[in-house]
Order: sequence, then structure tokens, then C-alpha cells
Amino acid sequence: MNLKLSFYTLIFIVVLCTSVSCKEQVTFAEAQNLTVSEGFKNPLGFYDANPSFSWKLPVSEGVKSQSAYHLVVASSEDMLPDNPDLWDSGKQVTDQSVWVNYNGKPLQSRQKVYWQVKYWNQDENASEWSVINHFELGLLSNDDWKAQWIGLDTKAEGIIGSQGNIVHRPQYLRKGFELSNDVASARLYITAKGVFDVAINGEDISDDVMPPGYTPYKERIETITYDVSNLIESGQNTIGVELASGWHSSRLGWRKALWVDTETPKFLCQLEMTMKDGTKEMIVSDDSWKGTTNGPIRLSEIYDGETYDANLEMDGWTTNNFSDKDWSSVNTFPIENNVRLEPKRHTTVKSKIEVATQELIEKDGTVIFDLKQNMVGVPLLKVPMKKGETLKVRFAEMLSPDGTFYTDNYRTALSTNYYTASEDGVMEWMPKFTFHGFRYVELSGFDISAEPTKDWVTGLVQYSDFEENGTFTSSHEKLNQLQSNIVWGMRGNFFDIPTDCPQRDERMGWTGDAQVFGPTSIFNADVYKFWASWMQSVGESQYDSGGIPWVVPDVLFNDKVSAGWGDVCTIIPWKIYLRTGDKKILEENFETMKGWVAYHQNVSKDYISKMGGFADWLQPLPENGDNRGDTAHSLIGTAFFAHSADLTAKTANALGDKEAYEKYNALYENVAKAFENHFFEEGKVKDVSETQTSYLLALAFGLLSEEHKGNAKKHLLQKIAEADNHLRTGFLGTPLLSQVLDETGEIDLMYKLLFNETYPSWFYSINQGASTIWERWNSYSKDEGFNPQNMNSLNHYAYGAIGEWMYERIAGIASLEAGYKSIRIAPEPRQPLNSASASLNSPYGKVSSSWEIKDGIFSLNIVIPPNTTAKVVVPGSAESIEENDAIEKISTETEKTEFLVQPGNYTFKSKL
Repeated sequence: MNLKLSFYTLIFIVVLCTSVSCKEQVTFAEAQNLTVSEGFKNPLGFYDANPSFSWKLPVSEGVKSQSAYHLVVASSEDMLPDNPDLWDSGKQVTDQSVWVNYNGKPLQSRQKVYWQVKYWNQDENASEWSVINHFELGLLSNDDWKAQWIGLDTKAEGIIGSQGNIVHRPQYLRKGFELSNDVASARLYITAKGVFDVAINGEDISDDVMPPGYTPYKERIETITYDVSNLIESGQNTIGVELASGWHSSRLGWRKALWVDTETPKFLCQLEMTMKDGTKEMIVSDDSWKGTTNGPIRLSEIYDGETYDANLEMDGWTTNNFSDKDWSSVNTFPIENNVRLEPKRHTTVKSKIEVATQELIEKDGTVIFDLKQNMVGVPLLKVPMKKGETLKVRFAEMLSPDGTFYTDNYRTALSTNYYTASEDGVMEWMPKFTFHGFRYVELSGFDISAEPTKDWVTGLVQYSDFEENGTFTSSHEKLNQLQSNIVWGMRGNFFDIPTDCPQRDERMGWTGDAQVFGPTSIFNADVYKFWASWMQSVGESQYDSGGIPWVVPDVLFNDKVSAGWGDVCTIIPWKIYLRTGDKKILEENFETMKGWVAYHQNVSKDYISKMGGFADWLQPLPENGDNRGDTAHSLIGTAFFAHSADLTAKTANALGDKEAYEKYNALYENVAKAFENHFFEEGKVKDVSETQTSYLLALAFGLLSEEHKGNAKKHLLQKIAEADNHLRTGFLGTPLLSQVLDETGEIDLMYKLLFNETYPSWFYSINQGASTIWERWNSYSKDEGFNPQNMNSLNHYAYGAIGEWMYERIAGIASLEAGYKSIRIAPEPRQPLNSASASLNSPYGKVSSSWEIKDGIFSLNIVIPPNTTAKVVVPGSAESIEENDAIEKISTETEKTEFLVQPGNYTFKSKL
């Protein structure tokens, strides 16, 4: 069947169901769709004293849009809605239901705030008041802290790691305290230079993984607030903290001079209690605490793994019935004024998914457990052992052709765990302060009299605690596998920061990888708060020159930058704004953007960039044999100079800064003109290598005069044809390929590139068994084995950027106005697909688009949420057989029909 639009014919049916009219009406008070700032729901230890408020209108009959709202904010639940003491917005006649900025009395650390909203619909009928929501602020300033940093001198133990680095033995720290009254409420404010786990009276207080997380520690350390009211008792109590190196004190990166002598891990905590009689009590980290390093976790490093000796377990060490008389006094350190302590502004890492072993392989005295999914996290082990024996646990993403472990791509990361048994029997254990990237787990050292079973190993998938935000599926098995690989690549590399890879001796926040994958991730998951937090780190890591480091947090400190990498500071905020409509992300990053554009300008002459860097990283089949590809550095640098100037101008315009807009727009136009004059002649690349990426940059960023765009497109198509209709793009070119081919009407060709089976293509890795996105287009081949280069991650999300086009153009959901206030539904069906569908939780509610071709009939089902409108573009020329004021036909052409539609559920049908 040929699905080109010109073959669509006449009959077209529109069936309308008004917003779930067949379902029971849902009142606003029952709709739990109220959030603050970047999507937080009733947060504890919140970071934002100037929040914004958002709500979604209920999907119920008669609710199409909002005509007004009334928002009330109070310091007590009893004051709402009639007597709010913090802010009463009054009735605001506006359709704004997202990102409504707080405009009330100043909020303070520790303050608990309650809020409620009501709205008027399009007919000016008022809703009920919503359920009462709340947020509680954390400690917002260093001045709020009365505690001291504490820890043991782990350097003195002199443990040297595999790469000559100081290894800090994990610490066990505890304090007993007595209360003479019952506790009404208790909050534990805590953080670490390292990572921690904490228990009170023998009970773990959370399931967080490796808190507090990873930030530029010389600028900012995140703090976390826990409600421990139910764990504190009248009388004797004990708090215990396990402390390990984490990102702060482990070796990171490859610059040995930076981690050969790392700072000793420390932690800081403040337990604040309100007693039932109204009095206050406070327990802080100070010199009254005691500690030891003679606990069961002997070693724990991010790259190298964890060593555990059950013989050293200290039963009850976090309870009152334990003697610490032989423990050491701790060292204390003051809080530095130049390092900000701020509440964590996105969710912690948690164990989110369990993956069961699918197959056992016994080889050379070991047992290999195959989970059939490349993942990130730790194994939960339930293994029979003999007393005194040591279990060795190794990891791999793939097996070599001879069945042995392939770990060359881990490089110097040992990624090995050890567990020494204290008794005969089945031990249950999982590492606490490390993580691994793996599909396979190899065990040796277990009780050899036992028959291995699959339940010995379960994979615990760990990533920042975000939820699914969008879905995509189709009639094509490999396209669905590609979507699965994209999602698993995101899960594997969103481990508190966006990492490049989760397994080798990097696991760093590479800025180039982040900027190309960001838009795809925002569709798949609720990661606005995740990106906003990391973008704060980007700004904090910016050099005085305005340059952006290769990695954030910066652990390389080499003062080097790269075009296309540093531009993350303009691209990600703008992309987030387009998908959320929240100007806060632009406001927070505007100064960083301007600094980066100034850096671009300072390393350019006559607007032509002299910036080096990684260029079109890992372009396949480069003629020069370089990982940086064939596209000229100066062309790439100048293109991104123009692009960042353009995005900074657009940001200024969105923020209402006319003067800045005119300045950066003029700069963009000047750079674009210089780019075309220097690198192109009548739409053809001159004087530098002619590549697919060189044309893609010029066309995607609008750098060519109108009369030469057609010629540039022709030359781009020639370069693709020369590659046998295959891509030749690396990290920077690949995300632009679908955009440019789509915008220039070459959708058939984009389908061809997407569905190619041979190298280089997305399906090539799937055909080789990939369950995640790979770093290279040819990281592994069934015929040729592994790519010989050791920079060969099998979990690297960058090329998953294609997901953005799959959702917006195959399924057909895109934003016409920032934040999906206005939506475009315009699927582009082509062979070999018979169906495709996607859904998205937009700021206003669920959007979905699902199409199918069956028995010659094209069907499109869509859902448009309240308080939005949509432009629907349907293949073929058609007439609606049902008149409805929710649908307005705005154009009919030979190949398509366009409608404007109001919120609701719709079905479109067309006979082929």
C-alpha cells in the first residue's frame, strides 16, 4: 500500500465525543492535579520560597476552558478558603492555569504553606474549591544551620585504590539522646560531602539511593528533609548514619591529579523537634557524636564497586541497646560561607523496577545470570554460601562471542562487588553506595553444593524518581524496540544528573550528550525538575570567561570548551520552555546564556568561530578516521554561535526584554550572514569538507538566504544518496536530520533512514541485540564482534534523540504554543507502518493521537485536554458529515485537511 498523501481520497468522517461525556463527571475537588513550581506535589523540604502554582481542569462534561481563577494561600489549613493570611489573589479574569507566580507575604525556612484554587469555566460557572494542597520549605540559608560538619579521618588509614587514588573507608556514626516529653513533629535536615544512609531507633528513614546527590560541591550542596515524627520516642533515642565517598570523595574522570588526594567524607544533620507541650528540641551533628570505620562495608566506590564483610556486622548499632565505648570521637568542621546549602530541587534516586533473571549460563566454575535487559542499578542477591567464603560479583553489558565477560568497555572501572559470609546459609544482600551498568551478573565463591537458580539474582533498576510522561507504540516491532531502547537509555543515565554512560570510568554529565537528548526525554518522562536542577549546576560551573565545561559538575577543571557541548546552556532552557510554557527556566538561565554567547564572540574573528571541541562526535565512517568526524570545527562553531545568539534573542523576547532581543537578534543575523559568506557559495559548501552535518546545521539553524536554501537541500540529498541513503551523522548532526528532512518535505526519505536495517542506522544495533541506545552506531556486530575502541558504551542515550520526531511526526503530537497551550496533531503515516499512537501528559492534561489503517480506512483518534485548542491536520481531502461548533475546518488541500478543534475526544476517518 502506498501511503503518500496524494493517494488519500474523498470520504472523511469526524465523530466527536465531548470530553469523556460517557464517564461520570469528576469534580474539581476530586481531581488531584495541583502542583507547585516544576511539578512538585505536596513536597517536604521544598527549595522554592517564590513558587508558582499549576492546576489541570477536570476532564468532565461542560468544561472546555477557564475564564478566571481564585487562588488562596495560608499558613494554616483551617484558614482556607475564607481567611488566607499569606496571599489572596482575588478573582483573576484569565485563562492562565499553569505557572501562576506567588505574590504574597515572604515565606521562610521550615514554613508549611497550604493552598487552594477554584476556577470559572468558559460559561463563567464557578467550580468547587479544590482539595487543599501544601508544601513545606526546607532550610533555605546557611544561617539556618546550627550543626557542624563531622567525620573521621579516613585518609589516615592510607588505603590506596587501583589507580593510585586515596580510598576512604565507609564510616559509621551515631549519637544517643534523651527526651523528657512526647514529640508532636520532627524534621531531620541532613546532607553529606559524600553519600549517606540514616536510621533512627533501628528504622531506616527512607528508601533514597545515594543521597543527597551530585552537584558542583564547591558551589552548592543539596540538603534533604525527612519527616521522622513517627520514629522519635519519649526517653532514649539513637540516630545512626552510614557515610561513604560517593561522587564527592571518589575518583571521577581521568585526571589523576584531581582525585589522588580527595577530601574526607563528612556529613551534616540537624534534627528539629516540636514537643507536644510546645517546646522545641534540637539535636545536631557536633563533637558529641562517635564513629568507627570497622563496620561491614569495607570499601565502596562508584567506579570500583563495594566490599562487604558480614563478620563485621554490628547488630543494633542504630538502636539504644548498643555500646559505642570503643568508637572514636569525630572531627568537626565549620560550615563554609562560600558553599551554599540548599534544599534538593529535584527527586532523589530510588530503586524503581525489578528485573528478574531470564537465563543461567554456567561457565568455568562461575554462573552468569542474564537479565536480558541492559540496566543500571544493583543486584539483589539471595545466594547460598559457606561461612568465611567470599562471593565475587562481576558485571557486563554483553558477553564476548566465546561466552566470556566483555568488560573492556568498563576501562579502569573494576565494577566488582565482594561479600564475605559470616555463617552457612542463604545470604541476602545488595550494595548500598555504588551502582553498575549491566545486563549480565557473574557469581563465583558461592556454595558449590547448591544448584544455581534464577532467583539468586534480581536486578534493581535505579534512577531519579520520575514518572512516565509520554508513551509511543506502533505496528512495527523494531520501532517499538527502538522506543524501548530510548526509554531504558534514559533510565540508565538519569542517575541524579544526566550522565553520558553508567558503566565505565566516566559516568559524568557530558553537556553535548545532554543537549541532544533533552527534548526526547521531556516527552517520555516528567523530568522538568531534573533538568532545572542540572541547569542550575551548569550555571554554577560556568567559567569566568563565559565558557561552559565539557562536563557538569565539572570534575575535569581543564578550562576547555566545545561548540555544540557548551550550547546546552541555551538549547535545554529553550526546549524546556517550549514544552512547559514556564518562563522561570528562561529567567534562571538568561545570564548564563548571555555569558556563553559572549564567549562565542570572544573566540571568533569577524563572526567566524575559532572554537575547537568534539565536533560531530562519532560520525560513522569518517574519511579522516577521527572520532570528531569530517565536518569542520569552524563551521560547527560558527553555526552554534549563531544558534545560541538566536535562542538568547528568543529568550529575551519571551521575557519582554526588547533591548536584549534587538541586540542578540542583530548578532544572530550578522553571524548567519558571515557563516553563509564564509562556508557556502550559492547553497553549496566551499573550502571545507562537504558533509551531511554541514548542510543540516545550515538549514536547521536558518543560516542561509532564502534563495539558496533549495540548492543546499539538493546538495544534502546528494550527500545522503552518496551514502546509499544512510546517515553519516554524529552526535550533533543526528538530531537535526529528521528536523531538516521534515521541514523540507522529505518525509519519505526520513522514513527510509529510520527504517534502514544496515549500518549505520537505528535498527542496526537492534539487529545485533541492543536493549538500550549505544554510544556508537557499530558498538557491536554479530559478524565482527565488538568495536575495537574501548570507548564503547552500550548504554548511551544521545542517538535516542530521534524519539522527538517519532512522537511529533509519526504519532503527530507537537506544541504550537509554548507549553501545549495550542497543540498540533499532524501524523505522517508511511509504509511500513499500519498504526502508531502516542500520549503525553502536557501541563494542561493528557494529549493523545492514535492512527490506524485497516481495510483501506484511515482512522485517527485524538484527545485534546481542557483549556487548550488544537490544529488537526488529516491526510486527504475531506468533508465532515457531522456539524459541531467544536470543530472548524480552516483549509482543504488535495493532500490534507486542516481543522481547529476545542477540547474533547475525536475520531477522524478517511477512505483510502
